[in-house]
Amino acid sequence: MPSSVEFPARARALVPGPVPWIAMYHSVGDCSDDPYRVTVSPDRLERQLRWLRRRGLRGVSVAELLAARARGAGRDLVGLTFDDGYADFLGNALPVLARWECTATLFVLPGRLGGANDWDPLGPRKPLLTADGIRRAAAAGMEIGSHGLTHVDLTRADDTRLKAEAAESRAVLEELTGAPVTGFCYPYGTVDRRAVAAVREAGYGYACAIDPGRLSGPHVLPRVHIGQNDTAVRLFLKRRLHRLRRRPVEGLR
Repeated sequence: MPSSVEFPARARALVPGPVPWIAMYHSVGDCSDDPYRVTVSPDRLERQLRWLRRRGLRGVSVAELLAARARGAGRDLVGLTFDDGYADFLGNALPVLARWECTATLFVLPGRLGGANDWDPLGPRKPLLTADGIRRAAAAGMEIGSHGLTHVDLTRADDTRLKAEAAESRAVLEELTGAPVTGFCYPYGTVDRRAVAAVREAGYGYACAIDPGRLSGPHVLPRVHIGQNDTAVRLFLKRRLHRLRRRPVEGLR
């Protein structure tokens, strides 16, 4: 087919494209007590974003990344996500993101506003964003997405709980922010077809997992964990391996 011939819009949407590179962060702060490896220091985040920009890449929210890909662009964009909605995002992550002209998606828990990460039995306890903190992050240009209501494993939730975690969390966040919420993130990264169906039915345009296995599509986008030990060499290897191992995703160009 000649290169000048355009696919119809529907056909273009179904053409599989390279899976986008999406980085998964959590807390940004003190790493001295971090049994789950969910924390990076502000200095390490600074170095990681510098590494991206020096390679002609820019970190953006997942919504911005997917919108660019839908236009056939965005190959120089990397998705940045921060799970759980830790309060340290405002003071420690936002200034670093601003310095490197990056945005991000913040996946928060509207059922735990102002609470703590009680799902981590080993601790340490970290405060979560309040409603005002979430609004401040949104006002700073961050995308707000849902991480469910309370951080439960959706693959083990009954039908009532599953619907609440997916649909009610979206409704609460849209009321809180006054803006559409189109992104979801599966707690613990665990996902199955039932959870995907609930998230899709709740009206989300995309959802992030970690390693969704044989599942594919915009509602099970894989991500790469980024931690305190990820130096330039490790970032290079993670990006290269992600591109080699991941199958193309239908619906992304």
